[in-house]
Amino acid sequence: MRTLFLMGRSEAGKTSLMQALRGEKLHYVKTQFTGVDRGGVDTPGEYAESKNVGVGLACFSFEADVAAIICAANEPFSVFEPNNNCFLNRPLIGIITKIDLPDANVPMVRQWMINSGCERVFCVSNVTREGIDELKEYLSQETPKLSLMEAIEKQNRGLRDWD
Repeated sequence: MRTLFLMGRSEAGKTSLMQALRGEKLHYVKTQFTGVDRGGVDTPGEYAESKNVGVGLACFSFEADVAAIICAANEPFSVFEPNNNCFLNRPLIGIITKIDLPDANVPMVRQWMINSGCERVFCVSNVTREGIDELKEYLSQETPKLSLMEAIEKQNRGLRDWD
């Protein structure tokens, strides 16, 4: 399975998503530091919320195969600007959590993620496990391996290495 890098606001459901992907029982744990554990890189929400440490997200993303923006379906605003994929050299996906909440606004959050440069958007509920299997299927796909010359050739054509 590809390693997933998660970034998003506090309480967006990043740690719960990692628990759901592993099939664990959900329990609240406040992420205090960036941790690499069993297929994922979980980051504190404060990193996405503060421009002073936000650049650290780009550095931590190098530890993963896929980067993901996490937004809860009921968030009132997005902390991610348009074209966030420009600072990554990994595929960027969007994951909308908490889709089971009564005040969920999935179309709005999906548009934020598309504006941010997400190549694909997944809608999940960590509680009901809806959408978790689809995300796991995506993560189980093999990451393409390129030689340096193949990467240079794709870059010269304006392509990313995973296209």
